[in-house]
Amino acid sequence: MTIQSMTGFARASGQDHRYSWTWEGRSVNSKGLDIRCRVPNGYEAVEQAAKALANKRFKRGNITFGLTMDRLDQGTTSYRINRDLLEQVRGLRDELAGEVSLDVPSIEGLLSIRGMLETVDDSESDDALAARIAGMIESGQEMLDALAVARGAEGQQLGKLLDAHLGTLSDLVDAATASAASQPDAIRSRLQEMIAELLDADARLPEERLAQEAAMLAGKADIREEIDRLRVHVSAARDLMAEEVAVGRRLDFLCQELNREANTLCSKSADVELTQIGLDMKATIEQFREQVQNVE
Repeated sequence: MTIQSMTGFARASGQDHRYSWTWEGRSVNSKGLDIRCRVPNGYEAVEQAAKALANKRFKRGNITFGLTMDRLDQGTTSYRINRDLLEQVRGLRDELAGEVSLDVPSIEGLLSIRGMLETVDDSESDDALAARIAGMIESGQEMLDALAVARGAEGQQLGKLLDAHLGTLSDLVDAATASAASQPDAIRSRLQEMIAELLDADARLPEERLAQEAAMLAGKADIREEIDRLRVHVSAARDLMAEEVAVGRRLDFLCQELNREANTLCSKSADVELTQIGLDMKATIEQFREQVQNVE
């Protein structure tokens, strides 16, 4: 069973001669894929790379992860302006000058733009910085791998719950099939009683009318189509759970179809036992649907 959950937590760490760093990631349920990442100023390249890795790894879930850093040595840190970003901001201001009224940007406003202020370690070479960025990206990949493993472990437990609900639902379908209310003899007996009541009310009813009434009553009482479709949907759910892809949305759609058939079965039932079986089906389907909301 390859069910993947959308819930998980993971951590990974690394360090070089000057810094240690830690990635932490959390994942919870979501209708789609929502990725949020936070890194220290000056490491935007790490953020972009980590987001790209997460997009490639996951299909659904609200995934939040961040990078924290600690200085190991006693060296000094200075700051510099990201000149490329500054030129982009100036270019945009010039482009909009003729369309809207613009004030001269303040120093505080410019420095508040994310990525405008970069950290620079004294006496550190560009090669050392590049190596650190590569190491951070590698640690980020380790954290995302661990998050996928955590979601997989959660998915194994989730798969057992889903399989148990499907087993219960399958048993209820069997019970509905065996119910006396679903058997031809029981349907025939009810039809005979209803036809007798019609004849007592009006003995002059034509045979054609009686045949029409009988056919209508038989159609309303016959639940074989609902039983067949319920079996097909349960089988389809089990097939989906064995696939090696994200199946949460398709399982959610199957829940709607299962619930529709259970509702129809209840509406057709004129028997207390069958009605109770239908209600138990609906309760089991709702429990199954609640767990499906956790499936990637």
